[in-house]
Amino acid sequence: MDIATLLGLVGGMGVIIASIFLGGSVGTFVNIPSITVVVGGTFMVTLSQISLAQFLGSFKVAGRAFKHQSIPPEQLIEEAVALANVARREGILALEGKEINDPFLENGIKMCIDGHATEIVNKMLSKDINLELERQNTGILMFKSIGQAAPAMGMIGTLIGLVQMLANMDDPKSIGPAMAVALLTTLYGAVIANALALPMAAKLKAISQDERLNKLLILESISGIQEGVNPRVLQQILTTYLPESKREAALNAGK
Repeated sequence: MDIATLLGLVGGMGVIIASIFLGGSVGTFVNIPSITVVVGGTFMVTLSQISLAQFLGSFKVAGRAFKHQSIPPEQLIEEAVALANVARREGILALEGKEINDPFLENGIKMCIDGHATEIVNKMLSKDINLELERQNTGILMFKSIGQAAPAMGMIGTLIGLVQMLANMDDPKSIGPAMAVALLTTLYGAVIANALALPMAAKLKAISQDERLNKLLILESISGIQEGVNPRVLQQILTTYLPESKREAALNAGK
């Protein structure tokens, strides 16, 4: 469970709700027609941009923001170097049955053990990376679309409310309440976009980038193991995937 995502989203909504409670009547901020326009309109506009299967699948991708736990690249490097040492001393078949923490690394090692050529292994794993990134990008796109559509639907709802208000100007006392209801749609749109959709899109993008970097590191590891690269040299190659501040510590860890 990623506590940061949960804390950020709940905390952001909590601040907004608390300010409403402290400012006066909560009922003033609840208007069913406004909610219908913003929420319903936003989802319909978003749905028009992707297929229904992609739309529903995007919510599954969103779960990654709460459940994703990335293996630190330092740990992947350490594990890859250990496997390279075994393969260099005893041959690639000696890796069969070895416990490997990362499923992508495990899959690549199994392909090497099965005797696939380096080019085939590289091609299949690269395709796996690209397809996974494409699936994740669909989810990111959906939440970005929600972040763009919600404020627009909020403004449309406000304009509808203003037109209805101006069409009924006979009672001056009704202008204030009618204006408040009209502005609620703008508020709903802003909250959905800035407190939910856009932060979720940003989080999913960060997760996707981390996962891409890890998988490229693993791809490099598998190629090195299969080609029989010296484990120490492989370690030096893999540390280039780390920030400069962490490279020296990663190299010293293998000594």
